[in-house]
Amino acid sequence: MTVDHNTLVYAAKTVGLFYLLAMSLAVLIYVFWPRNKQRFDAAARAILDDEDGPWR
Repeated sequence: MTVDHNTLVYAAKTVGLFYLLAMSLAVLIYVFWPRNKQRFDAAARAILDDEDGPWR
């Protein structure tokens, strides 16, 4: 059986689509996991916490 160009393109697009969907789902699960809430809240407030004061 020979594999032509169109078959390879179709396979690559299909695998790429499912790969991107799986990675997006993994990122969403990581972001909304309850244990990570404190880490993300601290990162959101980090820019507001100015410990050193303004540059002079």
